[in-house]
Amino acid sequence: MSFETAFKNIDDKLRKESGCATELDYIEQTSWLLFLKYINDYEIDLEKKAKLSGNEYTPILEKEFSWYGWAKVVGDDGKIDINKEVTGDDLIDFVNNKLFVYLQKFKTSAEDANTIHYKIGEIFSELKNKITDGYILRDIIDQVEQLKFQTSENKHELSALYEEKIKNMGNAGRNGGEYYTPRPLVQAIVKIINPKIGETVYDGACGSAGFLCEAYDHLRTSKDLSADEFKILQKNTLFGKEKKSLAYIIGIMNMILHGVEAPNIIHTNTLTEDIMQIQDKQRYNVILANPPFGGKEQDQVLQNFPIRTLETAYLFLEHFIKILKKGGRCGVVIKNTFLSNTDNAAIALRKELLKECNLFAVLDCPGGTFQGTGVMTVVLFFEKGKPTENIWYYQLNLDRNLGKTNPLNMKDLEEFINLSNSQSESKNSWTIKVSDLNEETYDLSVNNPNIKEEIDERTPQEIIEEIELLDIQTSKSLESLKDLVSVSNNTVTYKTYKLEDVCKIINGGTPKSNVKNYWNGSIKWLTPTDMGKLSSQFVANTERKITIDGLNNSSAKLIPAQSVILSCRAPIGHVFINEVEMSFNQGCKGLIPTNKIIVEYLYYFIFSSKKLLKDLGTGTTFKEISSKTLANIDIQIPPISEQQKIVAKLHSTLNKLKDLNEVIRKFKENYDTLKSSLLRQEIHKENLK
Repeated sequence: MSFETAFKNIDDKLRKESGCATELDYIEQTSWLLFLKYINDYEIDLEKKAKLSGNEYTPILEKEFSWYGWAKVVGDDGKIDINKEVTGDDLIDFVNNKLFVYLQKFKTSAEDANTIHYKIGEIFSELKNKITDGYILRDIIDQVEQLKFQTSENKHELSALYEEKIKNMGNAGRNGGEYYTPRPLVQAIVKIINPKIGETVYDGACGSAGFLCEAYDHLRTSKDLSADEFKILQKNTLFGKEKKSLAYIIGIMNMILHGVEAPNIIHTNTLTEDIMQIQDKQRYNVILANPPFGGKEQDQVLQNFPIRTLETAYLFLEHFIKILKKGGRCGVVIKNTFLSNTDNAAIALRKELLKECNLFAVLDCPGGTFQGTGVMTVVLFFEKGKPTENIWYYQLNLDRNLGKTNPLNMKDLEEFINLSNSQSESKNSWTIKVSDLNEETYDLSVNNPNIKEEIDERTPQEIIEEIELLDIQTSKSLESLKDLVSVSNNTVTYKTYKLEDVCKIINGGTPKSNVKNYWNGSIKWLTPTDMGKLSSQFVANTERKITIDGLNNSSAKLIPAQSVILSCRAPIGHVFINEVEMSFNQGCKGLIPTNKIIVEYLYYFIFSSKKLLKDLGTGTTFKEISSKTLANIDIQIPPISEQQKIVAKLHSTLNKLKDLNEVIRKFKENYDTLKSSLLRQEIHKENLK
């Protein structure tokens, strides 16, 4: 069973559990079970190392409370004995009244807060088991048992799946969104700040620890690390603080799955610290963060800050400036209103930032970057120790609207990353001098001087004349469409087949995770999410690529050019004809046409069957259509020569429809322009004389 299937099965079980109502509940309950399974595999590894060194190993957990003491029971022969496993009410009673009570005690008995012992105690002091049905819990345990944490490949695949769960949680609602920063944005910020081995990295509002995980991956792959450097990376590099219990638990689990054995995340409210009492030894080289917007704090918290404000993001920014070492670098996400707000706190904080730090770059993010929030954001990049003289701005202007099915991707950020080193000027970037700022407000608003608003100076009469011409075009287009869509009198014989009779259906797989050029090779790699971003005829121009050497031939599949690729897991039904050899993951399927059908006809059949496919999908969050269901779909096809005629007619008809759509777009454009022109003519008559 694949890890992805196990995760899907766990969610399916949790949906049947009355104690779990949302994606937040699902990930919370999955997390504590994953954590205990991880502890088991971690202990196995520690015991092996101890034996190799000739040392005796003392287990972290007593036998009764270890994974193979209660979750899965091992008999005298060393094999799992399912007959000895408790279930039902007995299992729930053990978990609630014995296991959790035992694990909570580790918080007080641990010698050090940075040990795995302390993390165990703190995690189980902050949550409770919400699974009330012991039979459901037993089923979930059986699924978790399939997950292994003992190799870097295991952890890589599990971390990718866990990140997807965090993303789903963020999309589930406002509270979930507090914990998720779009991964491409995190990656871009880490690349610009570029932490190095030996530097300390800090996030005082770490949430699900996305920044710390990305910093870990960046540092781990930045060079061939020595044993000492890897130890420094593991123990003395990454530090975080988190106020909320669920985010704290998810953050620890996320870092563990990325390979950090005992994450240095503290469960605390960062803003309760008096920033005037911060000592140099408490400061950090690098800060990466997306602090919460618009949170609420007690009035006494404000006593810890010279610049007092009720906006928590501003308090975090003050904290970051103070706790950053001289010469240290910071990349922080903040609401774009910070740049221009006229309240005293905002003005004072902007002045403090420009005086104490070199604000060397501002990234202006488009609406929709943070899904479900509606918040417009910027990213501030600064270095502490010298005042700002010049600020380089980059405005991320995209040719599409961002949303759940069309999120931010790394390709969107390529130009920003490429230009950031030289801080070159372009259509989207420019530089301002601090000496030119208003010294009363220090307004840092994003005003792109390279984008000029074009005003259509045509008179209402001229615009109406163009609308009349468009009306003529519309009539001609509609007449052409009438001819094309007229029903032919020719009798064509159609024969009914099962889909598997006319094409070979291939399931997707997973690339190896330890290949250095993973995502950077010549073969395109496609996921269902990628499919959701593509127009129907558009070949996947995705940043996810791998080399043939990076394919795990036992699971990943290559599909030849001129085949059809279909997404069979949410979003279901996206389809296109690929023009190049391609590989795709388990959520997609490849359809290779036989000599009974041409590829375009197969494409049009699938494209016209979107509703059918969605109706055939099962589950809720992870809707999916199986290969067996797909194979048994009926398809009616005429002889090849007739298929070619039908495809040619469809091509022509759809192109005419596309032309008509363009005319309609121009209608709308001229309508809006006509309103403006009428207003200029009637309201500003004096100015037009």
